[in-house]
This record gives sequence, structure tokens and C-alpha cells, in this order.
Amino acid sequence: MAGFAENTFVVIMAGGIGSRFWPFSRNNHPKQFHDVLGMGESMIQTTVRRFTGLCPISNIYIVTNREYAHLVRQHLPQLQDEQLLQEPIGRNTAPCIAYACFKIAQRNPEANIVVAPADHVILKEEAFTINIRQALEAASKRDILVTLGIKPTRPDTGYGYIQYLTEEHGPLQKVKNFTEKPTLETAQSFLNSGDFVWNAGIFIWNVQTILKAFQENLKELAALFEAGSPVYYTQAEPTFIDSAYSQCQNISIDYGIMEKASNVYVILCEFGWSDLGTWNSLYNLAEKNAEGNVIDGNTLLYDTQNCIIKTPQNKLVVLQGLQDYIVAEYDDVLMVCRRTDEQKVKDFVSDVKAQKEANFA
Repeated sequence: MAGFAENTFVVIMAGGIGSRFWPFSRNNHPKQFHDVLGMGESMIQTTVRRFTGLCPISNIYIVTNREYAHLVRQHLPQLQDEQLLQEPIGRNTAPCIAYACFKIAQRNPEANIVVAPADHVILKEEAFTINIRQALEAASKRDILVTLGIKPTRPDTGYGYIQYLTEEHGPLQKVKNFTEKPTLETAQSFLNSGDFVWNAGIFIWNVQTILKAFQENLKELAALFEAGSPVYYTQAEPTFIDSAYSQCQNISIDYGIMEKASNVYVILCEFGWSDLGTWNSLYNLAEKNAEGNVIDGNTLLYDTQNCIIKTPQNKLVVLQGLQDYIVAEYDDVLMVCRRTDEQKVKDFVSDVKAQKEANFA
């Protein structure tokens, strides 16, 4: 098993801004660098810790925006510079995964790779580890691309869905198709059918399998990052990456490869997952008091129910007569918004940027 661990690599994607979590998640300090659930560690620290039993720490790579490199070093001082892949600009998930996989292939052409976001919540970590090991075992033996699918508990319109063929025994099933965020009616029909799972955005594959998939489905992107093989792990790497990113398209791994490839499989999972993308997702996960409030702050509440309140501990917040509201303050920005209108948070951020209040975006 030692050899298996040595061949296991983890790529953690940590470049997003998480604007739906504004004002807590901001351009200069995204949610992956916050202790969102009050666990005593940031989300990126939790994610790295979750994988340390699967492979050596030297096999964990972080892909992030260059602006956040100092935050990664601050939160993960145990990583070496070569493990920090700095994107000059955001170009969605396909380029960042191509960069990481071509770089890892240069170091270990037999690598089996797990790709995961830095800001997801996983409540049942033992079950998660079992599923990851199952996926790694399958991907190391077969020419397949594996993703993790979460058995849905409600007709959620905020998640992507995976339909699978119920032809094989066990947790590994062949994928039939992917569907991006459906309408409520469609999501309910998915739930009723029993052969759909939520797309967790976590991928597992052998490095040769994914490089082949890039070469078949995203030829230009593959050629761009394959050209960097002589310079990965050298001082010339950052200059090469600047050039590559200036040329590559903005495309997701789902759209660019997973929805097109014929060798995609899904592991059926139940490990207490949430992508923690919105204030309501945090509300649903967090512990509530007798009035249904989620509170992280110094508060006095009167006739207030079913609210989520996240405010600085050094400020007393007094609320009266609120029901189903988000009250969030961070770094000189206070937002009060109905929970049912949380989709407007992105509009708030756009308006802040339009008013050129960059410090508050």
C-alpha cells in the first residue's frame, strides 16, 4: 500500500472568490481562507488535512490565483513552493486541472490524481476516505474518469446532476449524462427517478487517462500545457504559465471533458456533503438554537427566528422582529437580506463594483 500512496496525488482548487458568500467572502479574502463553520481551521486547511492519510504531504498541490499565494503560504506553511500552482488569471476548471495534471505527469507518469475544491464541507470524513480509496483503486486499474456523486436528499436547483446506468453492482456506476442546475420541477423528477445524484465536483483518474482525455477533447489546451513539460519545476515555469494562460480558453472540466468522454463513471456516495456555496447552505448545515437561528457573533435577539447571523465578536448586535434574514458583517461591510432573496447577493456585489467601491467587493 505504501507504493499506492506514493503514486497518489491530490490537486486542490482554491482560486474562486465565492461571491455568493459576500460580504464574508471577498476578492481579497475568499471563503476558503475563512473558518466558516467555526471548526478552528480554515476551509483550505480542513481540505488538506482530509487528504493527508491518503498520500504524502509532498504530493498535495494547490492551484490558486496568484493574488492568493500569500494566503496559501500563510495557511499551509508546510507546503513547498513547487506545490503551489499560481494562475495569473482565472480561466475556469479545465485549464487549472490541465496545468496540475501535466505538471504531475512530469514528476510521476504513473500518478493517480484526486481533484477537489478547497471550500466544500464533508461531515463524514471516514466515509469520504473510503469512497476516495474505491475511486483511486478503480482509476488505477482501468482507463476511466471517475467522479463522486452524492445521493440527493431534496430537489435542489443549485447543484448539477449526474444520471447513471444501473448496470453494475457496487458503488461504481457508468455515467449516462450530466445536467446543469435544473428547474425545481425537473429536480423533483430526478429525485423521483432514483438514478440521479448530485455532482460533487470531485474527480479521480490516472494521469495518463486524463492527459489522453485532454488530447481528445481539448486539443489546444492539451498542446499548451504539454509544451510546459521541460520547464515544470524550474524557474522558467511562472513565465511559461503567464504565456499559456494568456492563450487558453475559459472552460470548465465538466463541459470540456466530462460531458463528452465515453469512459466516465460515478461512485455513489453519502458523506454529508455540501459545496457551501450560499448563505442558505451554511444555514442548513449549522447548529440552530431553539428559535431556529444560526448565530456566530455577540448578539441580543428579540422576536427573531430562522435567521443566520454572522458578525464580529467585538461588536454587540441587537436585533428585533426579524424572521428568515441573513445578517452578515465583515471588514466594514454590513449586509441585511431576506434568506429567500439570497440569489441577489451577486447583484449586490456587482453594484458595489459598479460604484467602484473595490475595497468592499
